Amino acid sequence: MNNDEANAAAGDGSGGSSGEGASSSPPRVSEKRKEKARVSRTSLILWHAHQNDVSAVRKLLEEDRSLVNALDYDRRTPLHVAALQDRIDVAKCLLEYGADVNAQDRWNNTPLADAEGAKKEAMIHLLKSNGGLSFGQDGSHFEAKSVPPPLPNKCDWEIDPSELDFTTAALIGKMLWSREQMLAMITSKDYQRPSTTEDEGSFGEIIKAYWRGTPVAVKRILPSLSDDRLVVQDFRHEVHLLVKLRHPNIVQFLGAVTDRKPLMLITEFLRGGDLHQFLEDKGPLGPSLAINFALDMARGMAYLHNEPNVIIHRDLKPRNVLLVNSNADHLKVGDFGLSKLIRVEHSHDVYKMTGETGSYRYMAPEVFKHRKYDKKVDVFSFAMILYEMLEGVPPFSAHKPYEAAKLVAEGKRPLFHNKGYIQELRDLTVQCWAMDMNKRPTFLEILRRLEKLKESLPSDHHWNIFAQ
Repeated sequence: MNNDEANAAAGDGSGGSSGEGASSSPPRVSEKRKEKARVSRTSLILWHAHQNDVSAVRKLLEEDRSLVNALDYDRRTPLHVAALQDRIDVAKCLLEYGADVNAQDRWNNTPLADAEGAKKEAMIHLLKSNGGLSFGQDGSHFEAKSVPPPLPNKCDWEIDPSELDFTTAALIGKMLWSREQMLAMITSKDYQRPSTTEDEGSFGEIIKAYWRGTPVAVKRILPSLSDDRLVVQDFRHEVHLLVKLRHPNIVQFLGAVTDRKPLMLITEFLRGGDLHQFLEDKGPLGPSLAINFALDMARGMAYLHNEPNVIIHRDLKPRNVLLVNSNADHLKVGDFGLSKLIRVEHSHDVYKMTGETGSYRYMAPEVFKHRKYDKKVDVFSFAMILYEMLEGVPPFSAHKPYEAAKLVAEGKRPLFHNKGYIQELRDLTVQCWAMDMNKRPTFLEILRRLEKLKESLPSDHHWNIFAQ
């Protein structure tokens, strides 16, 4: 743990107000601001290069010259973006500020290789005159190519689209881009704006349909994006994960459509809706129900975190926790679009993974701060959900999601107001949201504590006597 984390962790105590949990020593505010600003400016310069806003690019470079070679997570620089989009003035500005004309992206393509692939003659001339070389053209990915199914052979889970009945289909929700997906999209060779404003910000939809007479949830990729490299990559990733999962507290995978358009992923349909809507309707939960819900989540997450093949969810939040039925007696964890499968060699290994992944309001501080992290990020998100179940409102509900994540990264934690909880649940919540991820319990430890707590609850106790 570095000094920054140590300072923040020193005050990670009992929850308290938005000012509690902060270090007793002055936080290194300037360093944190620089880090946040750096992440923000990296996204901005890539976006402004794509938008051909040379004045905005120049202003950013005047403030921080090193941004000229900023990288997205595919290692694409602003010059790659300018070259592909034929942004001549932006490219000249970047070169003026010392852009690496032969920087190579994840596919070993230089900006010149991108320009040649897109047949941008003026850009080709500009880059060559500045020493540009054409690396990485073999196997370049700018040509439109058909996408193979996620697995090489036809599988027993492959579903024929004719078996899906959409005659009484109902839209459940949209599949929205995450921050990392959106940034990758706008800097991608394949990027095209959606044809309608209705699809802006989404790449698919979740629909209630019927399969062989059974209600199912269908995640359907927009037909216009069914050949997009990034979209299909994420689709393939989620299918690969779901095929492996078998647990009563994990949403059941039923099959997928991988060899026809649109691509579709089919899971069981849970009639109870999501935990977010349930809490919005019901408010704070009594300890007995909160413990039952927490047990279901912890069982599913303990299964995912089983070593050595660990699945880190990375987006655990109430919207991704589903109620099996309207009786609200059983929960399942779902939505593995941002999950990460890793092989753990040593129990305390940490990994360099994409920062700011998931939903800000439930995000662990190490993810927000782009530090190395491990499966304990899910434990932190679990704590935030447990707080929401006890309080009936999201953590830092008076703040916007990004501001909430920023407060968390500074060592602050939300207040406990509701008197309808027991001390053991509060203590568990506080331990699970510890600033130092090594101090957070595992889900197996959480399960043991919750089971013990459940056994100690009097079955006929009326918990409402504690309410305000």
